Amino acid sequence: MKKSIIGLLLVILGVQLSFAQNSSTEQELKDLSKAKWQWMADKNVDKLASLFHDKSKFVHMSGTWKRDEELEIIKTGSIWYKNADVHDVAVEIVDDVAVLWNRITLDAVVRGNTAVTEFTVTEVYKKEADGWKLLVLTFSSVRDTHKIKH
Repeated sequence: MKKSIIGLLLVILGVQLSFAQNSSTEQELKDLSKAKWQWMADKNVDKLASLFHDKSKFVHMSGTWKRDEELEIIKTGSIWYKNADVHDVAVEIVDDVAVLWNRITLDAVVRGNTAVTEFTVTEVYKKEADGWKLLVLTFSSVRDTHKIKH
């Protein structure tokens, strides 16, 4: 009987530990995503270069491009991500891959024109030896009433 109770307590403790680690990882990813938006606003291509995976891709309303093109666009201000007002973030983690969905209002300057747009932005990260690396960043234009299911 004692062994059964101890076994049950160990299982419960293991589930709680797993949940706590997952919550901690989710918060780490939310914080990383938030920092990314600030680095984009600040045009901090050095920080972004270390975050973006070598094989990363970026999907915008006007096209899809790779890491070096995105960094150049940010550096030159061709797209200036002035401010991303994040309304909601959902996180799903599967093994060494994490997907974040951000509901944002983006205040940007695109080729000299100011634009304020509602987006759901999908971010895919892969856990590497030196931390999480961004693989995919996709902007989907949505209505301001759009909701993310958690």
